[in-house]
Amino acid sequence: MELLDSRLKLFLWSISLSVFILTGGLYFCQIYQGDKYIRLAHSNRLRLVRFPAPRGEIFDRNGVPLAVNDTTFSIMGYPLDLNTPEKLQHLSKVLMRHGIPMTVSDLEKTIKQQRLAPYRVMKIVPNLTMTQMAELVADYEFPHELFPLSVWRRTYPAGTTAANIIGYVGEISENELKLRAEDGYTGGDLIGKSGIERSYESVLRGSPGQEALEVDARGRKIRVLDAEAAVKGEDLHLTLDMGAQKLAVELLKNWKGAIVAMNVHTGAVLALASSPVYDNNPLAWGVSAREWNAIMNDPERPMLDRAIAGVYPPASTFKAFMSIASLEENAITQSTMISCRGGLRFGSHLFKCWKHSGHGSLNVIGGLQHSCDVFFYQAGLRTGIESLIKWGRKFHLGEPTGIDLPGESGGNIAGPEWKLRRFKTAWSGGDTVNYSIGQGYMLMTPIQIARVYAAIANGGKMVTPHLNVKGYKNPEDIGINPAKLEIVKRGLEAVVSRGTGSRAGRFGVHVAGKTGTAQNSHGDDHALFAGYAPADNPQYVAVAVIEGGKHGSSVAGPLVGQMLAHLLSH
Repeated sequence: MELLDSRLKLFLWSISLSVFILTGGLYFCQIYQGDKYIRLAHSNRLRLVRFPAPRGEIFDRNGVPLAVNDTTFSIMGYPLDLNTPEKLQHLSKVLMRHGIPMTVSDLEKTIKQQRLAPYRVMKIVPNLTMTQMAELVADYEFPHELFPLSVWRRTYPAGTTAANIIGYVGEISENELKLRAEDGYTGGDLIGKSGIERSYESVLRGSPGQEALEVDARGRKIRVLDAEAAVKGEDLHLTLDMGAQKLAVELLKNWKGAIVAMNVHTGAVLALASSPVYDNNPLAWGVSAREWNAIMNDPERPMLDRAIAGVYPPASTFKAFMSIASLEENAITQSTMISCRGGLRFGSHLFKCWKHSGHGSLNVIGGLQHSCDVFFYQAGLRTGIESLIKWGRKFHLGEPTGIDLPGESGGNIAGPEWKLRRFKTAWSGGDTVNYSIGQGYMLMTPIQIARVYAAIANGGKMVTPHLNVKGYKNPEDIGINPAKLEIVKRGLEAVVSRGTGSRAGRFGVHVAGKTGTAQNSHGDDHALFAGYAPADNPQYVAVAVIEGGKHGSSVAGPLVGQMLAHLLSH
């Protein structure tokens, strides 16, 4: 009997303890933590759907579309609905069955990148056509927790013709997401990766919208509680003229190189062609790692914008700058005569002229007209490297022009300090001799050469090249004596009318300019020509740089002549 009483007492104590624990738990959950669990329950029935904003579209100066938005579909879902390997395996199987190559690892990576909150919708599969989406929704095995969302896809009607300028958009990377966390980006957003798309990301992007939805226990939509519409990004109009751009790309079709054309007074860029070309459409829609590596490892380097990032010795196109610097420093005058017998002996080295028999006695106009190397060897030595560097800085050589594109190179102005820092050796007179004809350590981009010639054409004002029609900046007057500048302009007219650049003047317009043939240690010499027109009332400047073109007079000159003729006739 005592044993039975003990067991009964133990049983009663157990029941009492259980009741106490249950009562305490109920108190803790319903009273002490009641507000918290009410909020959690509320959150569980609320879901936020984020809508990306349509991106601002891009047009040329005449309204020709260069970047537009096409409607596509994305499969959207929530992390909680895809939180097991079995669910991911099932979804992958369904997608594969409809020709959409998304493996389990691809899905896991997508979810990991975008998972910010368990009840925030995320993009599972992007860029589906109406047909693909309809087939998926009609599939009885398609997970009912997922749903389609109409979104836009970026397309580029100009394709290869303007890819180096427009660039492309792509899904934001983890690194970009970290760097721009405060700007409201989230995983799956598109962002400008290169070109105008990148330069004007903040303008083109717009503001995303969102909906607050009430859902049932299975995540199905009951009603919309609140909504905020997406705001489209601002459209962008460029100074680019697609007629001129198409011509430039066509002229470069069989070459590697670049053609630049712009207004000499405003810096408005009308053509900026780089060859070889690439198509930006596949990059915006998404390429595989193998395809991306193939593009990046292509020895032709199609994604290098040679117009703004290709650096070359300016060769004899530099002689126009040399003439200005030498005249301004009074190292020479218009009446200064220098004799060319085919070369200049300096120290133990013979620096040859391109014309081995020599040009005889020439002044600066004749030196430009016949592109006499010996004349400019002597002019450079008389002027001195320090004065040449001083004038180089006035022309902003060795620094980017400020064009509104990412990836611009500043080239290299070189000079004694640079050589000592780079090679630990002193500058020599021989370095100045080479420098004077645009060879040696001097490197410039085609857009830099165009800027220098625009300043010559417009009376000594440095314009800022720009592509946005709203990007005009007041030119900088660099203080060139008008009378001395006129001497140089007469020399550049003589180059085309009766000198080495005559082939540039065969297209019905009055061109002034300068040829150039740059030494290339990796193969045939590069061909260059820089010119402006009309010579007596300059409006446009154009520059052509042809890698391995051999001769600026016969290859680059006609390209610039055709470009200037097109601009003036249109």
